Amino acid sequence: MTRLIAAALLIIMLLTPALVSAELAGTVSDDYEPLYTFAEPYGFKLGGAFGLMDMGNAVYMDFLDDHFNSLTCTNETKAYSLLNLGITRMRTDGMPGMSFTNADKMVAWCQEHGKGVRGHVLVWDAYMTKWFFHEDYDERKPFADRETMRARLKSYIEQVMTHFEEKFPGVIYCWDVVNEAIGDNAAEWQPGDARHLRTKRNNESNIFRDYVGEDYVEYAFLCARETVEKLGADIKLFYNDYNMFMGEKRTAALALLKSINSYATDENGEYRKLADGIGMQGYLGGYGVQQGCLSESLITDLKKSIEMYAAKGYEVQITEMAVRNFEQKYAARHADFYGRLFSEVFMKENSSESNPLTAVCIWGLVDAPAGAKGNYVYNMNSPYGCFLSTTYKIKTCFDTVYHVLKGE
Repeated sequence: MTRLIAAALLIIMLLTPALVSAELAGTVSDDYEPLYTFAEPYGFKLGGAFGLMDMGNAVYMDFLDDHFNSLTCTNETKAYSLLNLGITRMRTDGMPGMSFTNADKMVAWCQEHGKGVRGHVLVWDAYMTKWFFHEDYDERKPFADRETMRARLKSYIEQVMTHFEEKFPGVIYCWDVVNEAIGDNAAEWQPGDARHLRTKRNNESNIFRDYVGEDYVEYAFLCARETVEKLGADIKLFYNDYNMFMGEKRTAALALLKSINSYATDENGEYRKLADGIGMQGYLGGYGVQQGCLSESLITDLKKSIEMYAAKGYEVQITEMAVRNFEQKYAARHADFYGRLFSEVFMKENSSESNPLTAVCIWGLVDAPAGAKGNYVYNMNSPYGCFLSTTYKIKTCFDTVYHVLKGE
């Protein structure tokens, strides 16, 4: 019976070689040497991401531990996860209070396993806790005035950055200070604003812009820079956004970064460099559909954008990469495309002395189940676009990247 099964499997493999080889290349991560060690000679960290619930998944955590030297907490270091109304109301100084319990568990794991952490994110208008903006932190009362809100934001940034640096020295090596502040179309920014500062998201007003001020992005970076200097820490500060490889968004991002880095002056009247770099979210391809996936223009645009940002003196990180593929029949093409991203863009851009790319962080690590079609995870990560199958088996796209980085 065993021989019959083996023979049947051999026939299937011979009849469908592309499908078999495109789906599974190995079994578990132990089949490979640590992937990040092959990225190190090219000057960039290799990153992954995890949430609190992932910590109970030993297979996934072992995969992260084996192959990545930079990790990002998907949600637990965001303001809506840290801010705590009960703790805030117990304070006597009027400043916001936080609960770091869940985030601490995750950063502690990273510290124990020798992983650096991308702090994500200090200021983001999406899903932001509304009570943070009201008098006495009470949504039944009016919104607080601008001076109060600026004091609260400054305190929040100082507290969060200080907590993690003092409790886990050197583990968080950079922070996304502000996330997704650039609007998507002309209806989402003020005419004449080269920064394209977001006035609203999904028809909801940008609450930071409304109550902290038109300069809330620049002000947040100033608060973060002053905190870094006060701590004497080696923490880089990033602006992070999606579609940063697209022309109009790229132009707006450069205008925003210029505004950030000409916002404050030192004692000699020189502009202070408040932002060190640009985080390019790497969601590549169609959102929920195959159209736009694996397009040659993605490689061209990524390369051009890295070079343009680097030419302005900015460090670049690919912060949330998911190379989408929604159809199984393109799995082999997807693996090849992934390998080309590393060989023709990431590795090649760092082959010069400048080494502008300092991290490539992959969020699309586990395929979304086909049965989840249409939901957020399916649309963002895709069902056939990740390093691991839904059963956490190593796929050929991982194997391809592995051998490309290894120089084989």
